[in-house]
Amino acid sequence: MAEAKMTVDREFRIAEIDRRIYGSFIEHLGRAVYTGIYQPEHYAADEEGFRKDVIELVKELGVPIVRYPGGNYVSNFYWEDSVGPKENRRTRLDLAWRSLEPNTFGIDEFQSWAKKTGSEVMMAVNLGTRGVKDALNLLEYCNLDAGTGSVYAKMRADFGHKEPYNIKTWCLGNEMDGPWQIGHKIAPEYGRLAAETAKAMKYMDDSLEFVLCGSSNVDMETFPEWERITLEEAYDYVDYVSLHQYYGNQAGDTADFLAKTMDLERFIHTIECTIDYVRAVKRSKKQVNLSFDEWNVWYHSNAEDDRKMAEEPWRFAPHLLEDHYTFEDALLVGLILITFLKHADRIRIACLAQLVNVIAPVMTETDGPAWRQTIFYPFMQASKYGRGTALYCPLVSTKHDTSTHEDVTDVDAAAVYNEEKGDLAVFAVNRSTKEDAEFTLDLRSFMGKELRVIEHTEMAGFDTGAVNSACDDKAVSPKNAEGTLADGVYRTNLSRLSWNCMVFRVG
Repeated sequence: MAEAKMTVDREFRIAEIDRRIYGSFIEHLGRAVYTGIYQPEHYAADEEGFRKDVIELVKELGVPIVRYPGGNYVSNFYWEDSVGPKENRRTRLDLAWRSLEPNTFGIDEFQSWAKKTGSEVMMAVNLGTRGVKDALNLLEYCNLDAGTGSVYAKMRADFGHKEPYNIKTWCLGNEMDGPWQIGHKIAPEYGRLAAETAKAMKYMDDSLEFVLCGSSNVDMETFPEWERITLEEAYDYVDYVSLHQYYGNQAGDTADFLAKTMDLERFIHTIECTIDYVRAVKRSKKQVNLSFDEWNVWYHSNAEDDRKMAEEPWRFAPHLLEDHYTFEDALLVGLILITFLKHADRIRIACLAQLVNVIAPVMTETDGPAWRQTIFYPFMQASKYGRGTALYCPLVSTKHDTSTHEDVTDVDAAAVYNEEKGDLAVFAVNRSTKEDAEFTLDLRSFMGKELRVIEHTEMAGFDTGAVNSACDDKAVSPKNAEGTLADGVYRTNLSRLSWNCMVFRVG
């Protein structure tokens, strides 16, 4: 049997967790918007055409911020087409995903939808085919008071939205290092454009926060030089560098797939070091942090979707990127969340990509229900219980090797202390494919007025390929688990291949 021991001390603090670490992403891609969050003819639609069943599931996830409208889509997005009377909106070709965009759902609708879900909006500007001027116009439309006499703020009010949206977090384009991007830029060109855009937008509102496009993934040939070059231009004007990374198990190697967070650790560390190098060169006191604003498992649908876009272009809301997630995918999502919590001092924003239908935790049937995928559950539990202070917790675990990774800990775990509520949450994954693990949790620093178990659940015992469906979205979901708490030490058995959520009341 594998073994792991973690010591949790309330004084060993990494950082306060930014709630935006549990963000997500909606792009005009496939069925994310149309028949996803918006379907006026659906039986569960509200007066604005938003699917109420989806809204309830998004609330269950507790998503505090949603990035919009892309993604690759944003690099040819004409925001003016997405506002005003719907009968006057222009239909355009979405070149990124080779689809037809009617613009019947746009910025105003998304702002209203986000408000109903309890989420903030993280807006992306088009720095592919457009630039500074149009970013300023969009900011004016979204954030200025109509009483200023501003043309675009007055336009918003005339369209029935008097109050400003006050969007505070802005992405300066999307994946501009990628040759696939409409309006792709080289690093010096993009760095200069991003700096000038952020600088101009700050003239209008200096409270805004900006995300600089980092490398599209760790395998880009320009990584991490892209970050260095663009930051040397834009460091003074931005607050975050974006990271994007998706993982797949094309080889069918579960053990190696669940070791990929070791690669994620190196990716994060490299970006942190690059940022800090530029900061040192500039003799700056400003700290730029990380926005991991695209992350997930994504590989199930790739080949078929590439064929569809090539052979059947310009369709409306086609079925694209609709990965059906397995139990092992949920385990990796849990491991990624654990990794983010351990880097809460630098990762201040993270967006699970995406939220509905497109590589998403929530799926919808066009004429039927909305339902939870396997990855819904670890994300929901982390979002619900992982608010507060991320703790630094020494972890000793038995290890194993995989086909491409060495010294992989059988167990990975993170702890979050919510001092205000008096709760401690521990998230743990036993990624061993062979052995259960004896898990010892030393909580003696919390011994005092009260120390008791509130909840312990596990996702375990499923075939690695098990999935949920519209008929049964709890087939692969957490179940109650047990352990013993004595003298400040909690002991439990972590089943092989399991996601575990343990919550304690600490006095």
